[in-house]
Amino acid sequence: MASRRLVNLDAMIRRADFALQDDDTEQQSFDQIQGISLSNLAPGSLLLSSLRKPDFQRETNHWSPEQVVSLLECFINGELIPSVILWRSPMHLYVIDGGHRLSVLRAWIEDDYGDGPISQEYFGYSISDVQRRIAKQTRELVAEKIGTWAHYTRGGTSGVASEAHLRRINTMATRALPVQWVQGNADKAENSFFRINMKGTPLDDIEELLLSNRRKPIPIAARAVIRAGMGHKYWSAFPADTASLIELYAHSLHATLFEPELRSPVKTLDLPLGGSTGVRAALQVLIDFMLVASRNQQGSPKTVGELDDDIDGTATQGVLERALRLASRITGNEHGSLGLHPAIYFYGPTGRHHVPLFMGTAELFARALTNNDQSFFPKFTRVRQTLEETLMLHKDLIAQVLQKTVSWGRATLYMNVLDQIINAIAGGESVGEAEIVRFAGRVGKIFIGDAKTKAAGFSDDTKSAIFLRAALQGAIKCPICHGYLDSNKSVSYDHKLRRAQGGLGDADNGQLTHPYCNQSVKG
Repeated sequence: MASRRLVNLDAMIRRADFALQDDDTEQQSFDQIQGISLSNLAPGSLLLSSLRKPDFQRETNHWSPEQVVSLLECFINGELIPSVILWRSPMHLYVIDGGHRLSVLRAWIEDDYGDGPISQEYFGYSISDVQRRIAKQTRELVAEKIGTWAHYTRGGTSGVASEAHLRRINTMATRALPVQWVQGNADKAENSFFRINMKGTPLDDIEELLLSNRRKPIPIAARAVIRAGMGHKYWSAFPADTASLIELYAHSLHATLFEPELRSPVKTLDLPLGGSTGVRAALQVLIDFMLVASRNQQGSPKTVGELDDDIDGTATQGVLERALRLASRITGNEHGSLGLHPAIYFYGPTGRHHVPLFMGTAELFARALTNNDQSFFPKFTRVRQTLEETLMLHKDLIAQVLQKTVSWGRATLYMNVLDQIINAIAGGESVGEAEIVRFAGRVGKIFIGDAKTKAAGFSDDTKSAIFLRAALQGAIKCPICHGYLDSNKSVSYDHKLRRAQGGLGDADNGQLTHPYCNQSVKG
């Protein structure tokens, strides 16, 4: 469950869209700076006000606290740092390579490692607890290993300073990061970016997918949702009313899938459906979820690239609407919501979120919605109690079956297994280990090892398992289908004796049910 500790410095250099820049044949006639100093990154600097990242630049959130400290150590100790690569448009200086380096230096000056005033404004005053914790860790590590910017600029040299301290101040006052320039138009600069970023620290698969398809609706929608409609507005060129709807839908979908934040060890049954908000993992979940929600009966689109570029925002709005429709069937208080309990359907016994379980379930539900299958959801509700008992009993087996499948095929495999389990129970069959293995297309029995730890203390996984086991024993169940209720996210208040039959709205006549059970089963 724990994701790699990465510092979010995305607010330190703003983005701008290359497409909004006009070619300027005179741009190369000016003298160009050969270095960027700390004074160029301090408040009030004209150079800082002109710096921008291209809209296709990756988010500046790839460095750990230790990497931030390492860059600062290299800078103040006079060690080698690679050149920053810039391209000058008529309006801005674009950072083609070196965004992390410049952002770290500005973060040090501003004491903003993803939680300060600049970041607060950039992220709409909505910064996650995880981002705050990592910023705090970074700040403490910098203070310990380097010292704060204020230490060097306000009173840091009072008294007798050491030789090493004076040497650092001298370096800080005179040093500049070397600058190389990309010559040519915006297309040349963009091509340079991709060539540079396939070397050194190359783009990972999700970054390359987003950047190469950045004008298509699903990448725009995914980037909107990952920041709950905050941060850089990749949709800002769309009409204002459409952009506002995109932000509204993105905020709603983020809350549905990723709130509350996932922590370890697990101490609550209020778990996020989509797992952790670690940017890369969450972006992959969002892209896959939106693809599933957008597919027609023929299974198209299969990939993000099959969709046309979104010119006016309507395609992005449509993607978000379809994703919300699917999400609201899984959870929420709308009448059709099944209110799936995440701990039962999407998490393992140790509280770890399993993406194939989430995506496989979403794929099965999306298929039923797309095909307008009127029988699926009533059937699901009839077998729900037995289904949930089966899933809980055989979680380890299901996890091992999926583990033996290539990663890209796990969600679809689980969709098929889940569908067959539902149909088997509906047909009166008993579903055990042998049936699950058979549904998965595995020959022979898969043995589950029950490894026992030799450690005296409890690991976070063990603590989570202890909590989940105890909490689920006393969890609320729906009196209509007898499935588990996720009362934090999806609940309906039902009259035991219907109002039409004289039932009163008092506590004795009330019960908690799934919204779907109340509206569609009980009727």
